[in-house]
Amino acid sequence: MKAAKPVFVCQECGVQRPKWQGKCDDCGAWSSFVEERPFEGAMGGPTTHRYAMPGSQAPGAKKYAEIEASKADRITTGIGEFDRVLGGGIVPGSLVLLGGEPGIGKSTLLLQAAANFANAVGPVLYASGEESEHQIKARGDRLGVGDAPLYLLAETCIERILEEIGRVKPALMIVDSVQTVFSLKFQSAPGSIGQVREAATQLLFTAKGHNIPTFLVGHVTKDGNIAGPKALEHVVDTVLYFEGERHHSHRVVRAVKNRFGAVSELGVFEMTGAGLRPVPNPSALFLAERPTASPGSAVLCCLEGTRPLLVEVQALVSTSSYGQSRRMAVGIDQNRLSLLLAVLEKRAGLHLVSDDVFVNIAGGMSIEEPAVDLGIVAAVASSTRNRPIPQGTAVFGEVGLGGEVRGVAQANLRIREAEQMGFTRIVLPASNMEASEEMGKAELVGVRSVGEALDVLLS
Repeated sequence: MKAAKPVFVCQECGVQRPKWQGKCDDCGAWSSFVEERPFEGAMGGPTTHRYAMPGSQAPGAKKYAEIEASKADRITTGIGEFDRVLGGGIVPGSLVLLGGEPGIGKSTLLLQAAANFANAVGPVLYASGEESEHQIKARGDRLGVGDAPLYLLAETCIERILEEIGRVKPALMIVDSVQTVFSLKFQSAPGSIGQVREAATQLLFTAKGHNIPTFLVGHVTKDGNIAGPKALEHVVDTVLYFEGERHHSHRVVRAVKNRFGAVSELGVFEMTGAGLRPVPNPSALFLAERPTASPGSAVLCCLEGTRPLLVEVQALVSTSSYGQSRRMAVGIDQNRLSLLLAVLEKRAGLHLVSDDVFVNIAGGMSIEEPAVDLGIVAAVASSTRNRPIPQGTAVFGEVGLGGEVRGVAQANLRIREAEQMGFTRIVLPASNMEASEEMGKAELVGVRSVGEALDVLLS
C-alpha cells in the first residue's frame, strides 16, 4: 500500500493544498499552512460507513411523512440562568460548544453544572486536557461539589476518552477543551484543523449514537472568535459565548446558535468566592451605581433574546485639545457611534466636529441591537448641552440617517421591564405607541424624529 501523501491545511479557514504556500489564497492569512499526514492504518475503505449518522434503523432516504417525530424532555442543570441560555435545559444527545476568554469561568460553570447534574440524574464524566484531577478536585471543594458521582479524567487522546465513555456510561460528558484533544490517526499537533475536526466528529457521533449530552470547551482567538475551523461551530447543536470584564464581578453567557431554543438568549452570573451565582434581576445589577441628575447618562431598554434589560448609557463630550477629535466607544459598535454623531450634527444642529466624544455601556455589557440608538443620542446630547435627563425616564428606539426614530420589536417587554424597575416615563418611537397603548402605569411619549426626542428629554 502506498503511503498517504501529506496535505497542507490552512489553520485559519481549513482549505487544503497539495504543497505548502506562504499565503492562503482563500482567506489571505500568511504562514498559516501546516502539514497534516494521516497514519497508514487510519485510511478506512469506502465501505466502512464511518460517517453514517447513528439512530437510523435502515440505510437510505425516508419519506418525510413516514418519519415519526420524537420529543425528548429537557434535563435541568440546576442553574436557572444556564438553563435559560440552553433553551430550557439540556437536550439528550446534544453537542454544546462553550467558548470564552482564558480565566473567565468556563470550567467553573461546567463543574457546577456537572455536580448538580450528577446528583439529580446520573454519573458525569469530566475529561480535562488542561488540568490534573487534583486541580479539578481543589476547585470542586471550593464549589461544594461533595460526594456526587462525578468522574474526572485527565486525558487528551480522543480514543482513550471514548473508551472511558464506554466503561463509565455517563449521563453527561464534558471535554475541556477540544483544542487540547488529539487523535492517533493524525500526526499533526493538538489544536490543528485536522485534530479539532476529528475530535469534534468523534464526539458528535458518540453523543448522537449513545444519546449522551456533551459539552465542549473551546478556546478563543484574540479577535474573540472560537479558535479552530468554522466547521466546528457548524457541527455542534449549540454555540455559547462566555463574556465579561476581568474587573467586573458579573459574567454573561450568550447563545449565538441554538437548534433547540432561541438565539441570542442571555444568562447573567456574578463571580463569587464560592463560584458563579445566577443573577435573577440583571437590570438592578446594571443600574445599581447609576448617578442621579448627571448630564450624559441615559437609561436604555434593550432586549437580549427574550430577556429585556435596563442598562445605563454614559457619554462624555469635551473640547478636543488636539487637531483631530477622538471618538471612542465601549460596549457598542464604534462605526455606529460615528453614524449617530453625523445624524446629530446634520439633523439636530449639534456641533460635534471639534469635540472628543466618549460613549460607554456601564457595567461591561455589549449591545448590538438597533434599539440602542436613541439611548446613545440622548446621552451625547445631554452631555453636550450639560443638561441631565429627568430622573425616572427610560428610552429606546432606532435612529435612521434622515433623523427619524424607527420602531423596534417587542416594545411591550421593554416597557414592562422599565415599569417593574420603577421608571415613570418612557420615550419610545411613535410607531410603537399603538402596540403599547394597553400598558399601564408609566407615561409613554412617542417621538418621530431625533429633534423631537431631544426636546422631550432635555426641555
